Amino acid sequence: MTIFNEKIDRLKTSSVKWELTKEIFGEADLWPMWVADMDFKPPQAVIDAIKNRVDHGVFGYTFVPPSAAGALVDWLLKRHQWKVNPSWLLYCSGVVQAISAAIQSFTEEGDRVLLQSPVYTPFFEMIKKNNRIVVNSPLTLVNEKYEIDFASFEESLQQGCKLFLLCSPHNPSGRVWTRDELLKIGELCLKYNCLILSDEIHSDIIYKDFKHIPIASLSSDLSERVITLMAPSKTFNLAGLQASAAMIKNEGLRNQFHETLSRQGVFSLNTFGMIGMEAAYKEGEAWLKELIDYLQENKEFVLNFLKEHLPEISCVKSEGTYLLWLDCRKLNVTDDELRQLLIEKGKLALEPGTKYGPGGEGFVRMNIACPREDVKEGLARLKRALE
Repeated sequence: MTIFNEKIDRLKTSSVKWELTKEIFGEADLWPMWVADMDFKPPQAVIDAIKNRVDHGVFGYTFVPPSAAGALVDWLLKRHQWKVNPSWLLYCSGVVQAISAAIQSFTEEGDRVLLQSPVYTPFFEMIKKNNRIVVNSPLTLVNEKYEIDFASFEESLQQGCKLFLLCSPHNPSGRVWTRDELLKIGELCLKYNCLILSDEIHSDIIYKDFKHIPIASLSSDLSERVITLMAPSKTFNLAGLQASAAMIKNEGLRNQFHETLSRQGVFSLNTFGMIGMEAAYKEGEAWLKELIDYLQENKEFVLNFLKEHLPEISCVKSEGTYLLWLDCRKLNVTDDELRQLLIEKGKLALEPGTKYGPGGEGFVRMNIACPREDVKEGLARLKRALE
């Protein structure tokens, strides 16, 4: 686990996290615990595979080889007990691109698309940018844990929603949905003929005593009505390689999605993206196990610090992901005042909860996927900001 304590200078690498705080927050000298990437090197097998390809020296047109699909299929079966046929796979540069392509494939302009706030910002953006209507069934916070209001969820579906965007595990809160919750979601979406687009990009980072379940794996009926999106980017810190996959069992839906990608000129993956993806899924499991243990310790460190030094801040119960959703409402400050304190007094960059839609007011999102010393520095700045 000592590899995760290594401090790596990411400046002058075009790092969004470390080099765009001026553009995003208005200040350059901020400690960045905001955007969702890690400050860790990926598994050595990934680095070696990319180095070997670089040493070959020729970078012409490439296709995604069957071995890459096989690596992902084997990974899904071993980690999530989900048997996927390689023929179900289509590839995109990223999950956000795939969300947009799915909205274009399975809805028309003016159609209603359902989501549950607070939720990953591009859910809202991709619906609106494609001229669809956002229908929101907000999550309910009960005892520091988000729950689904199924009465509200069904009422929303009754408005004629064509597509439901499921965030599983949930970003920003780290909630891992249970089998019963997913079955109820599936039952209602089937009842009202609403397709499910399941963003499962965080599905591999799950803490002890919790388990991620791909919603498409729950029944044969659901498997025909779900488009599942995954990528190695969060799991192995490979976002810059831009490689993701969509799993679509239903041939008609898969053909629709493929046609949309073709119209956009998407035919393959970046050479290094597919190489990194294959190496990560083939040889990254031991590294991931150590990562999750390290993140668990980081999380416990944050929770203990808040309890001792900032008891007015609570953390929504995190069951997965490397993101913590901090409830700052007891501070009795506005979101603008909180942002100003963090930036000007604490010199700390956290994601403001308002980015995640209704229900995000009074919250901030903290990324703990960094060396322990960096977590300590961020918490010291948080304390200084709020003293």
